[in-house]
Amino acid sequence: MRFFYNLLTYLLLLPYGLYWLFRASINKSYRRKLGQRFGIGFPDLDRCIWIHAVSVGEVVAAAPLIRALIRRYPKQTLLVTTVTPTGAARVEALFGDSVKHSYIPFETPFTVNHFFSSVNPLISLIMETEIWPNLYHGCGIRDIPLVLVSARISPKSVAGYRRLLPLFRETLSHGIVIAAQSSADAERFLALGASPDRTQTIGNIKFDLELQSDLVARGTVLRRELFPNRPVWIAASTHDGEEKLVLDTHDKLKAEFPDLLLILVPRHPERFQIVRELLEKRATKFIARTDERACEPDIRVFLGDTMGEVMLFCAASDIAFVGGSLVPIGGHNLLEPAAVSLPIITGPHVFNAQDIADRFVAELACRMVGDAQELESTIRELLRNPAVAQTLGKNGRRILEKNRGALARLMGLVEPLIDTADD
Repeated sequence: MRFFYNLLTYLLLLPYGLYWLFRASINKSYRRKLGQRFGIGFPDLDRCIWIHAVSVGEVVAAAPLIRALIRRYPKQTLLVTTVTPTGAARVEALFGDSVKHSYIPFETPFTVNHFFSSVNPLISLIMETEIWPNLYHGCGIRDIPLVLVSARISPKSVAGYRRLLPLFRETLSHGIVIAAQSSADAERFLALGASPDRTQTIGNIKFDLELQSDLVARGTVLRRELFPNRPVWIAASTHDGEEKLVLDTHDKLKAEFPDLLLILVPRHPERFQIVRELLEKRATKFIARTDERACEPDIRVFLGDTMGEVMLFCAASDIAFVGGSLVPIGGHNLLEPAAVSLPIITGPHVFNAQDIADRFVAELACRMVGDAQELESTIRELLRNPAVAQTLGKNGRRILEKNRGALARLMGLVEPLIDTADD
């Protein structure tokens, strides 16, 4: 099975290379460290702690773990790998020079071998759902401990994995430790061949979200300086097709709430200009964060066209809609608005974190809407009933606090592996 998998990776190398070259031709952020995609130009490190987080969401989820590792092992080099440039930018914004960054290579044996030869990890910590047979195999044959952190497999994914069961059973047999988000996730990994002795349920480290101590105060200042005395809702991490639905909703709400302001934050920075052009085409009066000018009373939309400020914008808002959920992207992090006690609304497409969404809905911390019409009616209800909105926000904050502790359990699992490997 591995032979055929490796053959497939080599066959896909040409279209993969053309894809990345195309992306680099239209987006300069994809040009940086481009050789690393193909096994060239990795940093030369000596026994690093390696954390892999695909993109922005995984980097944010891994942030408490990375900070804990920096505190626990101040003299040890930490390498954070990502797939996307937005993930790389988030690593730099959060950690600066305190960690190294690299892109993960494509899955050919050649590129994987070059990666390991250069960075020499003493342990590998892979966030959530990433299953890379050659990378895992590389850890196994080099006796590098590998931990799947907050590991999860959705019920829909199991059928797909089962088709490649021999390969995944081999992949999961290399001494991999599964630190599963839930007992249901642990059972799915066991069904795919994970070792019962090395599979544990630790919870989701996303609940150990760390807020900057002055975040709420800075949000209050931002609101007072830019849009005082106005009701504000935020549409965070929106995707293509979703902004139109959100803007249509906002236009309808303005009839009843003429002072209402929408903070609109697209998920990916390459779409900031696209959304700006959409606003101009609709003749919507707006300013962008990067415009650095006053938000006059006739401004209808504040465009968040910067990276890393979603939490700040949440702290300056009254209601949060979390995007990627009215379109079939899978939803994004509900815990960030919950951390600042905002009432949360999400669409129906939340399969990226179904368990968290289900918990928030069941415990009256989130409203799930089926379409833009329901989004409009829900925001209208919450604007009319501040007490209901406040209760939703308090419930979300309570869920967040109640489920903290996964990070401590994870560190208890990881520290002995690091200490043993570093001897």
